[in-house]
Amino acid sequence: MENGVVDGVVCSTESVDGSRDVWSCKTSDSASADHLVIMVNGILGSATDWKFAAELFVKMLPDKIFVHCSERNVSRLTLDGVDVMGERLAGEVLEVIQRKPNLKKISFVAHSVGGLVARYAIGKLYRPCKSENVEDSSVSERDEDSGKIGGLEAMNFITVATPHLGSRGNKQVPFLFGLPALERAASCVIHLIFRRTGRHLFLTDGEEGKPPLLKRMIEDQDDCYFMSALRTFKRRVAYSNVGYDHIVGWRTSSIRRDNELPKWEGVVNEKYPHVVYEERCKGYDAEQSETTTVEDDGSDELEEELLTGLSRLPWEKVDVSFHSSRQRIAAHSIIQVKDEIVHIEGADVIRHMIDHFLT
Repeated sequence: MENGVVDGVVCSTESVDGSRDVWSCKTSDSASADHLVIMVNGILGSATDWKFAAELFVKMLPDKIFVHCSERNVSRLTLDGVDVMGERLAGEVLEVIQRKPNLKKISFVAHSVGGLVARYAIGKLYRPCKSENVEDSSVSERDEDSGKIGGLEAMNFITVATPHLGSRGNKQVPFLFGLPALERAASCVIHLIFRRTGRHLFLTDGEEGKPPLLKRMIEDQDDCYFMSALRTFKRRVAYSNVGYDHIVGWRTSSIRRDNELPKWEGVVNEKYPHVVYEERCKGYDAEQSETTTVEDDGSDELEEELLTGLSRLPWEKVDVSFHSSRQRIAAHSIIQVKDEIVHIEGADVIRHMIDHFLT
């Protein structure tokens, strides 16, 4: 296990399996930190992708949080499918909770497909009531009320450039240029590159006659309380790139229809230069959503179902632009500050997360 200290303020350990824990070096701060923040990497990523953000979170909230950067789904393991990765992440979270008995709250910060993995994991970790049969008694003892995640109070669920509506068609993957022929071809071959994860993202799984996984994740399913878990968080936040993200499109990451995308040009934000639009969306029911037709907004029927399902809950939506950046072609990584040197322009986005973080 590798230990480290940053500026004499932030302590960290990196285990042999690659996970990374970050906390305040000050004993009084670390003793009072009862809020677990789970950071989840995206496809082909690793725990180090969140290194900058994790350290900044602890520097700014030293007596509040303990950060764990997940390692269960790294590199090629991210190709195994959202469900398999979600199961792994859920197990990892329970292990962290068991070795940190002072924890009372939990939040997730997830990048790209990691946001879908986190949504699956919380569906497995959610417990509706204390009487529920939970295998691990040490965790069940924490379940004093309904709506806990691994026995902890759910606070912030934050996704960063996550394809909530999947990645198939309608310019959801910008590098396909919105060309229908390329998008159809990608749906047919994506599994050859990204295996089961690719099928889930392009909504082509439908195994054993079941609907695609992302559709199943907008309802509670058997022992997976996907929507109940998402609902139990005090905040749900979607950070999105308005452009130059060639991996995840603006609409799918911000959970919007085409005609709901805001005008952001000309916005000047002195405190957070790259944050160009913020919106608090109320949850609405199915009847309200019927006023929008598939033909009107250019989305397909399945995508509309995903959007409608997720929109039943309130979301905070934060739109980010790196159009003026020299590195704008790497917007998908800059928004996360994946590399502290190359992607540092996204630091104001991380500060925005922290400044609005419920502790």
